[in-house]
Amino acid sequence: MTPTWRDIIEEFPSALSREPVELQALQRLEQLLGLALPGELTAFLLESDGLLDTYGTEVVWPAERILSDNLAFRGDDQFRSLYLPFDSLLFFGDSGGGDQFAFACRPHRAGVFVWDHETDERYLVSPALESCVRSALSSDGEDWYRAPVRTAWSR
Repeated sequence: MTPTWRDIIEEFPSALSREPVELQALQRLEQLLGLALPGELTAFLLESDGLLDTYGTEVVWPAERILSDNLAFRGDDQFRSLYLPFDSLLFFGDSGGGDQFAFACRPHRAGVFVWDHETDERYLVSPALESCVRSALSSDGEDWYRAPVRTAWSR
């Protein structure tokens, strides 16, 4: 039997889940961003509208923050002058230190990517949301995604 997101979260007693998001909120998010959410993110949010680790870091943001931050990243003139476009990414969480986790949506690429806010690098850090969540919750506050081997985002 495949574990639910709640089962996975309960493996980490210090993690804080939230009430599920309403399906209508996800449909609104997709409409306003003009893209479909990855199935694994939709499934997660329908069980827990966000997830905090031991230190209060939002490993997975609530749906409203996913919407607001993605709109901000896409619409900020200063960001446009400093960074590569963000239109291909769907940000959904962060490391607590400024780096953001995202799915590549345009074109679709499997796995979870991180955007390094200091270098503007984007690279694959996890094959799926589940392994990303497990790594983040078991990292004890360390930047688990800064592994020596990573797949860079092709520019």
